[in-house]
Amino acid sequence: MQTRIHPTAIVDSSAKIGEGVQIGPYSVVGADVEIGDGCEIASHVVLSGPTRLGKNNRIYQFATVGQDTPDKKYQGEPTTLIVGDNNVIREGVTIHRGTVQDRGETIIGNDNLLMAYAHIGHDSVIGNHTILVNNVALAGHVLVKDWAILSGFSMVHQYCTIGEHAFTGMGAGIGKDVPAYVMVAGNPAEAKTINAEGLRRRGFTREEISLINKAYKIVYRRGLTTDEALESLKVLREESHVVQPWIDSLTTSTRGIVR
Repeated sequence: MQTRIHPTAIVDSSAKIGEGVQIGPYSVVGADVEIGDGCEIASHVVLSGPTRLGKNNRIYQFATVGQDTPDKKYQGEPTTLIVGDNNVIREGVTIHRGTVQDRGETIIGNDNLLMAYAHIGHDSVIGNHTILVNNVALAGHVLVKDWAILSGFSMVHQYCTIGEHAFTGMGAGIGKDVPAYVMVAGNPAEAKTINAEGLRRRGFTREEISLINKAYKIVYRRGLTTDEALESLKVLREESHVVQPWIDSLTTSTRGIVR
């Protein structure tokens, strides 16, 4: 496909545009923006730099991608947004660059779906194959790991981690880390069960899901301390590698886990 830039679009002379890129009416591509091959930019999109977009991303109208953060500690330092490949960024999504007080960059991985009006704050890191449903709001410094799904209007406090294959219910207010595989709901969010249906859809076996459920009960049903739970999980890990994300969730948590 040939690169096409609508005559009403404004593209800075320093921007780098890949092959087959489509840029719609009235969109603005700022200085130090790189758009990879095959990206589709709809009308009325604002891309600010420094921002790097990989290949085959689709950005819908009124999204603001790569803007500097309103965080008061940000004083105009050069920071970056890095976006991988095959992401869908729907209407009105806002994604802010990083701050020098943290990593200095916000990172979006591959194959993510960011639905309408979702917000990704500064220095956040989004993995691969995640879904952020309408109006999800991530504060700065949030980590969302692969295959996590955040339902509409979920809110995540700064420095929280959402683990692999985790699921947050509609309107969840998350102030602590959500371990891998766990489904949470409520405000403040509470752990409910494992994301069994999501695991089935992604090809986990019945035996693996049963083991993940055993791990859940070790952490949430036995009244164990974190250290005691970790020892039991290490024994369970000998049966399958699927227990390792549980261990990682507990050992890397800095805010404590949702209970």
